[in-house]
Amino acid sequence: MKVAIIGSGGREHAIARAISNSDKLKKLFIVPGNPGTANLGINIPINPDDHDKVLEFCKVEQIDLIVIGPEKPLIAGLSDLLVNNGFNVFGPSGDAARIEGEKSFAKDLMKRFNIPTASYEVFSKEEYDRVLDYLKTIKYPTVVKADGIAAGKGVVIAENYNEAVLAVNDCFLNYSFGTSGNKIVIEEFMTGQETSIFAITDGKEFILLPASQDHKRIFDGDLGKNTGGMGAFAPVPKVTDELMKVVGDKIIKPVIDAMNSIGSTYSGCLYCGLMLTNEGPKVVEFNCRFGDPETQVVLPLLEGDFLQLLMSVSKGKIDKDAVRYNGGASVCVVVASKGYPDKYLKGIEIKGIDAVYSNEIIIYHSGTKEVDGKLVTDGGRVFGVTSIILENDLIKAKQTAYQALSKIYFEGMQFRTDISDKAFRK
Repeated sequence: MKVAIIGSGGREHAIARAISNSDKLKKLFIVPGNPGTANLGINIPINPDDHDKVLEFCKVEQIDLIVIGPEKPLIAGLSDLLVNNGFNVFGPSGDAARIEGEKSFAKDLMKRFNIPTASYEVFSKEEYDRVLDYLKTIKYPTVVKADGIAAGKGVVIAENYNEAVLAVNDCFLNYSFGTSGNKIVIEEFMTGQETSIFAITDGKEFILLPASQDHKRIFDGDLGKNTGGMGAFAPVPKVTDELMKVVGDKIIKPVIDAMNSIGSTYSGCLYCGLMLTNEGPKVVEFNCRFGDPETQVVLPLLEGDFLQLLMSVSKGKIDKDAVRYNGGASVCVVVASKGYPDKYLKGIEIKGIDAVYSNEIIIYHSGTKEVDGKLVTDGGRVFGVTSIILENDLIKAKQTAYQALSKIYFEGMQFRTDISDKAFRK
């Protein structure tokens, strides 16, 4: 089977690694890929935003399955273009991808079909004065979200009225998130632990992969600005089999049914970000693809044939027995450039990565490139140091990840030191 993965980040590196273990794989392409994926397949220097070139490449190579990693091409309809040209694609249609691309669409869907989530209101930039009046009437903290995609950074937890106004101004006046901020969602602030669950669905049936937990804030203790994710761990001890059943019955199945009822059948990976509240799990957000960095810790905990799972979904009949949890644990620590999530430098040499690979450690590349034979930084989030432990021991998984990280260096590197500590809090 010839497979093409669309994307260049750590998520796509993790997907490529999982697919490369399949006996069904004949040839693997990553479009455009990164220095890490180059060790698993053939990187193709095509911009995923150039849908016509992606289509042309797939035709020339006679690709059997296309896996679309990032949200941007999904929301822009790349899946539709490829499916309409006869290809098997893992990834939802552009219409179904609105569940991430328009937060107001997702919130309205949940309200209409009684799927548990935070209370909310939606405002457009033409309603600036009305939103300021509304902010004077609500409890704090509150959550202000840009309606469109913003690389994981369009969310502000405002502790008071003034902070909420600044968040609104960032969207409506400063255009910090471009057109994604032309509409905003203001949500009730929920308390509890967050968890991420991937549902793999053919639009009718689904399976749930092991729960993971992302760390969005830049600094230890969940302080500082939101980022695209500074690390993750899996599994999540607080997410029991009983809780997974509740999530499947009360959230995943209802939203799949809801999408069908409005004529937007959802096929692919449905990322469900949850808050584990005292009233039960509630939806924080839906994404239309695998999460990053959650994918880096979830996929190594699967045994079976991941490629078979994705292909079966693309053909409309999920193979529920293709993969299963292997009983292990994984911790991913994301290493970022100095200044991230704001301005940062590129082109800084990275040293020590090759020396840390082992059966228990993999480095997922996300913002790297090779220049004159040297590996250098090329993004805000540079790579993820990820441990893979065969037993369910998160303490050992954390120690293993940070021991490996201590052997890697580039000037200005920053990372959190508390990834997975939440697993042990009461």
